Amino acid sequence: MIGVDEALSLCLDLVTPGARVETVALAQAAGRVLAAPARARRAQPPFRSSAMDGYALRDAELAIGAAFTVVGEAAAGHGWDGTVQPGQAVRIFTGAPVPEGADHVVIQEDVARDGDIISIQPNLGQGPNIRPAGGDFDEGFTLTPPRVLNARDLALLAAMNVPHVTVRARPRVALLATGDELVMPGEDPTRDQIIASNTFALKAMVDAAGGEGLILPIAPDRRDALEIAMGEMAQSDIAVTIGGASVGDYDLVGQVGEALGMRRAFYKIAMRPGKPLIAGQLGGVPYLGLPGNPVSAVVTGHLFLLPMVRRWLGLPSVAPLRQQAVLGEDVGPTGPRTHYMRARLVDGVVTPFPSQDSALLGVLADADCLLERPLGDGPRKAGDSVSVLPF
Repeated sequence: MIGVDEALSLCLDLVTPGARVETVALAQAAGRVLAAPARARRAQPPFRSSAMDGYALRDAELAIGAAFTVVGEAAAGHGWDGTVQPGQAVRIFTGAPVPEGADHVVIQEDVARDGDIISIQPNLGQGPNIRPAGGDFDEGFTLTPPRVLNARDLALLAAMNVPHVTVRARPRVALLATGDELVMPGEDPTRDQIIASNTFALKAMVDAAGGEGLILPIAPDRRDALEIAMGEMAQSDIAVTIGGASVGDYDLVGQVGEALGMRRAFYKIAMRPGKPLIAGQLGGVPYLGLPGNPVSAVVTGHLFLLPMVRRWLGLPSVAPLRQQAVLGEDVGPTGPRTHYMRARLVDGVVTPFPSQDSALLGVLADADCLLERPLGDGPRKAGDSVSVLPF
């Protein structure tokens, strides 16, 4: 068995960043990976604008007690086209263009107004309360790839007057559950069958990571049916089977993969849950054979499949996010495998669940992180610093 870090490195070596790109409207770009530079078509702000509600006038004339005649008004979207002359002021509102001749905006609380005359009051504050043209960014400012576009990026791109962006196509990740014991949700299982759940978790994970999870029909435990199903997975960008990767009489995935020409990178990892994992190339496509236990499938998907999706998308950082936390209770030694314990993280304190059975979906659903216990780690006390992987 190999270690987790070596297994991840081998999985990533299977993946070449995808070349497919597409152009999408800005409203559909959230979560997509920017694939080409996006350049601002105008500066922001595109003109000198007022940062406050008040009066625009000449700074050189500004003094306590000075009086000015109000000759016009500038509002957001409705500027004043004249030029401010000596002794004049223009009523102005936040976001409005500052008129020519003015270089100071006195906030409205610092003046007294009588008809068209304003006078500067003793409580005069600091200025000039003007945002310079291009103060945020200039025309031609560029947002560079690769970058996962979030809500803040979309606001920036909209302000750049960019209506469409070029993004990486979503990698198609084929998800094939195997086993006679499985039926899809909503079907009527026999007394010996269970409901397939792993593909739904994995699809949600893949989709959230920027891929497109494709749930394939369940493949029964027959060599001929499995050969057809696995052969068709070569149409995808990443192929994933779930279940059948162990060494039981009905665990045929590895055998069928070999018959189809799979080039195996490794089999079995020194970790729990998720030891029986296969990785390789199947029909020229990066391939993972995940274990069938629900927790094992999700944990190995988090550790290996999602980094492969990120690598396909060309992202520079692909490994699972780790952070330090304080252990909330004593835990025992890990033994010969790295242990990923389902846990809850609250205010920097992580507490593992009492039961770590790899079949317990209820525990998995309540967990918000994995407590990572290194291979060969000894007992740990509450208050010790430990590594966690947030979901």
